[in-house]
Amino acid sequence: MDFNFSDWWNSLTTLQQIYWGFAIPFSLIFLLQMIMTFVGGDMDTDGSADFDVETDDGAGFQFFTIKNFVGFFTLFSWTGIACLDSGLSGGLSVVISIGAGILMMVIMAAIFYYFSKLTDSGNMSAKNAIGGIGEVYLPILSGRSNIGKVSIKVQGSLRELDAITDDDQDLPTGAVVTVTDITSNDTLIVTKSK
Repeated sequence: MDFNFSDWWNSLTTLQQIYWGFAIPFSLIFLLQMIMTFVGGDMDTDGSADFDVETDDGAGFQFFTIKNFVGFFTLFSWTGIACLDSGLSGGLSVVISIGAGILMMVIMAAIFYYFSKLTDSGNMSAKNAIGGIGEVYLPILSGRSNIGKVSIKVQGSLRELDAITDDDQDLPTGAVVTVTDITSNDTLIVTKSK
């Protein structure tokens, strides 16, 4: 049996033509996005900016993105087609398909939001050492006379960081110290642990 696209298209109602008009191109774009994401060539369809943002808040909840619109129209159109093929009225089909499209946008935005929360820059922040206990690696002289080194666990890994002390006595190698503060250049200020 030969398939004739124009006969099939002309046999559809206007609402069915609208749904199929959205379904075909948006499904292809959605499929292409999925393939590129899993292959590793993620398409940057959301644009890019020429500035750096340093924040721990992640990407935020991004509802209006190109990927979300593609997801909306893909699910909107296929849900509408399914509703009409099931015999539902045009009005009910439109309401259900719009609801399904919005649900798809919310789900996709939530997924990307929570994935962005999982990322970790890997940068060490000396502020996270405050209150931590370490061991003097290179001697630290009293009254901030020199910069020594302390071995301390920061953000889950053992690090050797520069340190000074305000104590009246020198802190020899092996002394156990507590970090009380940091200087503007991220040098630890330590005191002998009691």
